[in-house]
Amino acid sequence: MTSPARTSPSRTAPPAPGFADPVLDAQRCFRSLLAALAGPMQALSLDACPPSPPEPLGPAAAAVALTLFDADTPVWLDPRADRPEIRDFLLFHCGCPLTPEPGEAAFALLLDPAAAPRLSAFRCGEEEYPDRSATLVLQVDAFDPAGPVFRGPGIETSRRLAPRPLPPGFWDQARANHALYPLGVDVFFVAGAQLAGLPRTTAIEEAV
Repeated sequence: MTSPARTSPSRTAPPAPGFADPVLDAQRCFRSLLAALAGPMQALSLDACPPSPPEPLGPAAAAVALTLFDADTPVWLDPRADRPEIRDFLLFHCGCPLTPEPGEAAFALLLDPAAAPRLSAFRCGEEEYPDRSATLVLQVDAFDPAGPVFRGPGIETSRRLAPRPLPPGFWDQARANHALYPLGVDVFFVAGAQLAGLPRTTAIEEAV
């Protein structure tokens, strides 16, 4: 049986503001998200971000949420994201239902990398409908140019980038996720006002 969606208690303070121009800013962010998946694992800067998202939600994470989350996309929040100010922000600007089960989520907002569930905890799609999978928004502190070697569509030869910090054993999980293709989850890493995409099509090799 499906668990009931969570709702946010009524609050007297208004939610934090969203995009300055909701339509144009969301379009700009959406184009950046497409570019991040088309050219995996390169840090891109977002031109439009909410001015002051509720802490500890960063500017890029808030922008991705405002662009992708809506009334038809159940969202799972990790414990660090599951706080009244962030729930109010998402419910007011996105209208997205919040689910307590990672496996039921279309999107997951992960603000505590060290405590993130394994990628396999999220839905990876179905053989007939591989697009019915989860997309993870994983907030990190920074992007380091050193890291694993990435190859695949959108990468001419190879590329290296290391979001830091990451959950223990993350790259092993990412390799297992890639092996499921065309099933699997997709990941957006966000740091400050930057983002990088890791689609399931990208192969991850050992760091050299």
